Amino acid sequence: MSDDAFWRRPPEGAAPPVPAASPPAPDPYTGAPRSAPPPRGWRPPTVERPAAPRKLPAQDRERIDREEQAATILTKGMGIFAGAVLVVLLLIFCGRVLF
Repeated sequence: MSDDAFWRRPPEGAAPPVPAASPPAPDPYTGAPRSAPPPRGWRPPTVERPAAPRKLPAQDRERIDREEQAATILTKGMGIFAGAVLVVLLLIFCGRVLF
């Protein structure tokens, strides 16, 4: 019997097919099944509370400003020195090419 036999039209003069029985009515919902109680003395896991954060020391704003100014002066000084070295090297190389 092929897969399509179920869907084929019955032959002429054949008795009409017997209707399929309707499915039985579902039982009324009785709720979820009961679960086993937890063991005696059981508690949900707890998380330890961390200690309060420590207070940070006060900032010395005048010292921070002085150190920042010193760092700026050092950076600018190094830039001036590097620029002077490059100018001297440029003069040396250009002097050799021209003379």
